[in-house]
Amino acid sequence: MEVELVHRPGNSAARLRLAPSETVTAEAGAMICMDGDIAITTSTHQRGGGGILKGLKRMLGGESFFMNHYQAGASGGEVVVAADLPGDMETIRIEPGHGLIVQAGSFVAAESGVDMDMSWQGFGKALFSGEAMFWLRMSGSGKVVLSSFGAIYPIRVDGEYIVDTGHIVAFEETIDFMIGKAGRSWIKSFLGGEGMVCRFKGQGTVWSQSHNPSSFGKQLGPLLPAR
Repeated sequence: MEVELVHRPGNSAARLRLAPSETVTAEAGAMICMDGDIAITTSTHQRGGGGILKGLKRMLGGESFFMNHYQAGASGGEVVVAADLPGDMETIRIEPGHGLIVQAGSFVAAESGVDMDMSWQGFGKALFSGEAMFWLRMSGSGKVVLSSFGAIYPIRVDGEYIVDTGHIVAFEETIDFMIGKAGRSWIKSFLGGEGMVCRFKGQGTVWSQSHNPSSFGKQLGPLLPAR
């Protein structure tokens, strides 16, 4: 699969060019347009391996219940996908033995060689971070297309690094993480507007986004007309 990211960085879309009979898996609702001879199948997990439990876990992880699988015809084909929120996109290659943890809502598409499962981050971490209890765990081999709200950029961690929980897109599995307060005390952390942060330790890469969807929603909510 060849990936071309277009209309970057504010309104990015991914143009996926598939070889003959090649398959790509995408988040439900991500497709903008595609060639007419591409076949679509839908399941609650990976192609040929559905299951209600897998779909429910995806919903807890902030993703849709179903996933779409696009298979090119004998001459290959093209699928164009994008995320719900405006922002940038990034292509990350998964190597065997090197997993990737993806935050809820950031997954857009992946090659068929990429295995997707749910990573349980713990009820306590989810409760205090305000994020989903499940994150997507990517493993296997192939390309993954991720999206961000605003700009996306990698941070190379070598030791310890702190990122606000709402600004995390993905991180390599080689890094340990722990949810904690931003300041020296809980009161100062929340009064300072930071609240909970993720403390990464080890070596690896964290991909962050410039905007926080939850903070944006809190600002926008009061301005919307009442139903």
